[in-house]
Amino acid sequence: MRVVSLVPSLTEAVAETLPEVLVGATDWCTHPADLDVTRVGGTKNPELDRILALTPDLVIANEEENRAPDLDALRTAGVEVLVTEVREVPQAFRELARVLTACGASSRPRWLDEAEEAWSTPVPEPRTTAVVPIWRRPWMVLGRDTFAGDVLKRLGVGNPYAADPERYPRVPLEELNDARPDLVVLPDEPYRFTADDGPEAFPGLPCALVSGRHLTWYGPSLAEAPRLLAGALRAALR
Repeated sequence: MRVVSLVPSLTEAVAETLPEVLVGATDWCTHPADLDVTRVGGTKNPELDRILALTPDLVIANEEENRAPDLDALRTAGVEVLVTEVREVPQAFRELARVLTACGASSRPRWLDEAEEAWSTPVPEPRTTAVVPIWRRPWMVLGRDTFAGDVLKRLGVGNPYAADPERYPRVPLEELNDARPDLVVLPDEPYRFTADDGPEAFPGLPCALVSGRHLTWYGPSLAEAPRLLAGALRAALR
């Protein structure tokens, strides 16, 4: 089996479970840290010729992270493409199992069972509200129907933009501040918010700097995500 992954979280999942089958991954695939495969460009601009040169049996992709024209071009060239759709945490576990089976796994890996167990508690009532910027210039936030929004909901965090018509609405900074959430959650991807780039835009509001890998990736990181994210949120609210 020869697999090319166009999704960083799926790359990590396959590399942890079936490292021998992974022959290509995007430039954004940073985990595992010692990943040694051919790089095939970005998630939005993969180098199709390089992918085809790897003669993959399967390319794994995501309906949100990858562009349909690129995936259609691979199919036209005769490559099988598996496309995941993940909007909720339970859906992530089903899709991960589907991907790993397609890649040749004969059983569920332990990390997947551990991740599912880590998220097995009932969804609590929201205890706090948070806006979650994912970009600035312009400011964009989590809206409706997002995986990261579901992750936070399962940690007791409500999203004032969860009913927005857009999944990632553009919202003026003044409106974000006027919403007066309990907390601002600033991940380090897709925009890399840092202590010096982000919190200054929200004077008087506590800000939690969190790992985008734990907030937005669905893979082995899900096993530790609830503990690490909850800790970051608590620390910001003290």
